[in-house]
Amino acid sequence: MTLIICEKNNAARRIAQILSGNNMETNRKYNRPYYSFLKDNTNHDVIGLRGHIVALDFPARYNQWKAVDPKELINTEPETVNREWNIIRALKALSKQHDLVVIATDYDREGELIGKEALDVIGSDKDSPQITRVHFSALTNEEITNSFSNPVQMDWNLANAAYTRQQLDLIWGAALTRFISLASDRLGYDFLSVGRVQTPTLALLVDREKAISDFVPEKYWLIKAELMKDISFMAKHKKGKFTEKEEAEEILGRISGERTARVSKIASKRSTQRPPAPFNTTSFLKDATRLGLTAARVMSVAEDLYTRGYISYPRTDNTVYPKTLNLKNLLNLFLEDPIYGEFAREILDHGKLHPTRGKKQATDHPPIHPTLAPKTGELKGDEFKIFDLVSRRFFATLGENCIIRNGTVDLDIAHEIFKAKSLEIVNPGWRKYYTLNSVKPKVLPDLKEGDIADIIKIFSEEKETKPPARYTQGSLIAEMDKLGLGTKSTRHEIIKKLIDREFVNTSPLGPTLSGKAVIEAMENYSEPITRPDMTKQLEKDMDLIAEGKMDPRDVSNESREMLSKIFVVLDKNKAKIGDSIKKALTDQKILGDCPKCGKSITIRESYRGKRYASCSGYPKCRNSYPLPQRGRIVIQGKECPVCSSPKVKVLTKGKKPWIICINMGCKHNGK
Repeated sequence: MTLIICEKNNAARRIAQILSGNNMETNRKYNRPYYSFLKDNTNHDVIGLRGHIVALDFPARYNQWKAVDPKELINTEPETVNREWNIIRALKALSKQHDLVVIATDYDREGELIGKEALDVIGSDKDSPQITRVHFSALTNEEITNSFSNPVQMDWNLANAAYTRQQLDLIWGAALTRFISLASDRLGYDFLSVGRVQTPTLALLVDREKAISDFVPEKYWLIKAELMKDISFMAKHKKGKFTEKEEAEEILGRISGERTARVSKIASKRSTQRPPAPFNTTSFLKDATRLGLTAARVMSVAEDLYTRGYISYPRTDNTVYPKTLNLKNLLNLFLEDPIYGEFAREILDHGKLHPTRGKKQATDHPPIHPTLAPKTGELKGDEFKIFDLVSRRFFATLGENCIIRNGTVDLDIAHEIFKAKSLEIVNPGWRKYYTLNSVKPKVLPDLKEGDIADIIKIFSEEKETKPPARYTQGSLIAEMDKLGLGTKSTRHEIIKKLIDREFVNTSPLGPTLSGKAVIEAMENYSEPITRPDMTKQLEKDMDLIAEGKMDPRDVSNESREMLSKIFVVLDKNKAKIGDSIKKALTDQKILGDCPKCGKSITIRESYRGKRYASCSGYPKCRNSYPLPQRGRIVIQGKECPVCSSPKVKVLTKGKKPWIICINMGCKHNGK
């Protein structure tokens, strides 16, 4: 008998359907479903886990935060704790009935570790020939059939790399989190979280916010002309930005009475835009988050589409389609599709396929691509958005170049040259399929040298230079990838954790006061924790462990020694660190000034756990306000124009942010 162990129930059901030809039974053991069928005269059972069925934690005697010095955790060995008891019981019971175990978890470090954990639970000898491993990148008939026909052995180095990271993340996160929380008196549910990857990621947001607040805008002026020749069009002075107002005013004053402009020169240039590279996880998340979804939501939807067989494995660094991937067969899947059929036929009609190649090439998984054409209406909402994005990107990587003609017209107005620009899409090529990064045509009238255009008006615009843009979730993930912070599998989870711990606001993405305080404290007293260098080196060590070139114990010992040195400095400055964070946490609850007495209005919590806002001048000033009980409240630093009470932004999951005056009876609310 054969027992097949998958990472999740969806994957188990899908694999059982494929291997059995959809001729299987659904059974339950300890309230956990598993799937049974007969194949090649052998009984097969397929069970799905729920990711990690065990967890690393410190022994119970270390659970009392106040009774244990955080630095004691550095050299304490974590222990394995069972956390999915029903699955573990079912797994043990099924394993007793089988003589062959097949690990069919996701093919990456985390998947290898999950498979190893399952084997440890059932007590299998890791060197047993009765244990095999299958690798696949999509839950399609072809991939699953091929992978089960060509099983391999477990990669223990890959599992060791994942385990070492898990161990060190626990030690660093627990020790630093306890230190910060104890120093700032934030225990229980409100503890402050600090981590090996989380902290330098938060530092990126804090540094960007500082750059924005420190930015000093500089004024400049543009001189523009609105012209008419069959149609109206705009032209801008050839100098572009005028940094001296007097110069702009002098030119404007000299030409303001002119009525016509003469075309003095016409030029055009064709440019070629190559199709984009295939999606890896980073580029996928960067574009998908532009659809209005969080990175965590995008990955959740993508993983579901993968386990249901619609797209390939969404965790990959690869941007080069392998030669073994039959691109023509994938296109044929979409020929009858009402949305993508035209795209597929058009690409196939071009003849030989020439897919683009990105800079990153890996051998574990191909770039993210569609694997199945859904029936009409089968995918809705976020599922369709993500599938549509993946499919359109796939078609784009097989499309023709986009050809654009850029035109420039010089117009002479009293010997001052103005430039008008046009943009014509000669051949949309791949842009016909991938419309996320659209290019808008810009039309000029049919002009030739010597033509005269009428001047409707000439005017100047005062502008200011802009500060650096805040990160989006997509651009932050791209920066994390560039700096070696986290992995393709964890970056979206790191961002979610920062948001959940209220270190980061989502609209716009930026640090809260407590987030700034933690980073400033770390930068003042232990800067290496906030910089990417340390964690980037650890990721390189993980690669060496996975390749069998480095002993996991050496990496673990070196990392613990580094953390011990950091704690020497932290302990010396514990009081200062705690005071700075406490002040920030207090300030974070101040909504604004009281309209009655001028003191601060602060968020408070009643003995029943209900939040409200009241004046810090209580009991002399009894001014108070009810607050929304759901959602996160973000300080706006603005007063209501009607009643002068503070305004706040309320962020509720699944809903658009809304800004209200905290005086619920104010007529301004609802406008």
